[in-house]
Amino acid sequence: MQNDPLADALTAMKNAERSGKSTCDVKPASNLLGRVLKVMQELNYIGPYEFVEDGKSGVFRVRLNGQINDCGVIKPRYNVQRTEFEKWESRYLPGRDFGTLILTTTSGVVSHYQAKELGTGGKLLAYVY
Repeated sequence: MQNDPLADALTAMKNAERSGKSTCDVKPASNLLGRVLKVMQELNYIGPYEFVEDGKSGVFRVRLNGQINDCGVIKPRYNVQRTEFEKWESRYLPGRDFGTLILTTTSGVVSHYQAKELGTGGKLLAYVY
């Protein structure tokens, strides 16, 4: 039973990466998952991905680059102000300027680097490094 599809997707990618696979099928596909994958692709953690129709919900087929050391969701989804990124980086990332936090803002799903540029806060979704 899937309680958190985003957590299941990130775990599937992390496990496929650790086992040396070059692709990973992530299901069920959702808009939120697609936006998180887009942020990860922009930061070169994953390669290109595509949506494949598979019954009811569909699947994202993700090409792995071998860049993911660890990734996961952040539960509960904490509210983050634009001045608090340092605190959350030290909690979830292993080092300074190593990895990224993914959050949802009024401007969409972005990395914490983009949120700093936009000068906005949001809710934490995931981390990747």
